[in-house]
Amino acid sequence: MERDYDFKAIEARWMKVWRETKANAVPEFPSGDSRYALTMFPYPSGDLHMGHVEVFSIHDAITRFWRMTGHEVMTPIGWDAFGLPAENAAIKRGIHPKTWTYDNIAKHRASMERLGFAFDWDRIFYTCEPSYYRWNQWFFLRFYEKGLAYRRAAPANWCPNDKTVLANEQVVAGRCERCGAEVEKRWLTQWFFKITDYADRLVADLELNTGWSEHLKTLQRNWIGRSEGAEVTFRIEEIEEDVVVFTTRPDTLWGATYFALAPEHPLTEKMAAAGGKADELRDFREGVDRLSDIDRASTEREKTGIFLGVHAVNPVNGERIPVWTADYILMDYGTGAIMAGPGHDDRDFEFATKYGLDVRKVVESFDGDTVLPYVGSGRLVNSGPFDGTDVADAPRVVTAWLDEQGLGKAAVNFRLRDWLISRQ
Repeated sequence: MERDYDFKAIEARWMKVWRETKANAVPEFPSGDSRYALTMFPYPSGDLHMGHVEVFSIHDAITRFWRMTGHEVMTPIGWDAFGLPAENAAIKRGIHPKTWTYDNIAKHRASMERLGFAFDWDRIFYTCEPSYYRWNQWFFLRFYEKGLAYRRAAPANWCPNDKTVLANEQVVAGRCERCGAEVEKRWLTQWFFKITDYADRLVADLELNTGWSEHLKTLQRNWIGRSEGAEVTFRIEEIEEDVVVFTTRPDTLWGATYFALAPEHPLTEKMAAAGGKADELRDFREGVDRLSDIDRASTEREKTGIFLGVHAVNPVNGERIPVWTADYILMDYGTGAIMAGPGHDDRDFEFATKYGLDVRKVVESFDGDTVLPYVGSGRLVNSGPFDGTDVADAPRVVTAWLDEQGLGKAAVNFRLRDWLISRQ
């Protein structure tokens, strides 16, 4: 049933609430400016639902608040009208996607007007129209000219039904959340934005966000994930190839008892062939391909892997250690390879325990009461020339030694990855 709303009365009530609210509970207007812009960007794959109404109502309340306090607020309304949901919905109904999309936009607008949302209806845009996306193209060319847009081969979640790349969040239990098809892992040439060039700046500039809570800043720092450590080179004997690893704990190199690579690492096939494990690797990869990166990185899921039949030489002591491929190693973090010190890393310890690999203590607590895996303070043991070194100083001291010996160098790594934009 349609209702007539007295919006002037509603605004009056909002104004009364605002006047009765303590001044320090009211957010300061950005930069003391008198103009403010708020944009909504719904996706027209169907009718509006209560989620839209909830979010738009919050947006509308903010808009009206600033207008009632004497500010100029521009609130254009646009529709994110490209993408698979609208296309799939149109195909399912036997309707041309353009017809389906614009019909839904008309329904959206009618519902929004009935709800009384305070959008600027003379400022409307649609992302599927050339007048809008020509500017996307213009910006992209500027990024490309500056080297901030580039192409490279990378593993991707591929839906064979929708014939498109999927984000990790769109893969549920190994299947496409849209159509239910089983997702494949494919190496594809894809476009990226080089956002990692700004990683240090993103961390440093968090302090400029004075309105953010410390909790939110911490979440952002962890998401960017700046890590200081060392890059160390291991030699794979059987194929005479060098593989570089990044580690935040170079002080535990003497505790490395196995070497591990991501299943999609470009050298795993060559290693498996040399070690007589080609068939095992193929079967293992098929299972891993059904997992999203989120599943693989989960601390709750049991980790799996296979021995590739080859060995890596630990550069600090010349020891030969077995090379494995493991599903918890991700290609897009670090170099896609690790030296595993299970005595002092929870994930490596779990993996080593499962497969009967050696676990070695190279750090002990100051009181000598050390239960593995141990990640606390203490001193190095069983670590050659560095026995007795305080763990607090050990990464820096060992990294300097690696550099002097030509075995490694200091490095910085980020959890933040360049932004894959090949979701055509």
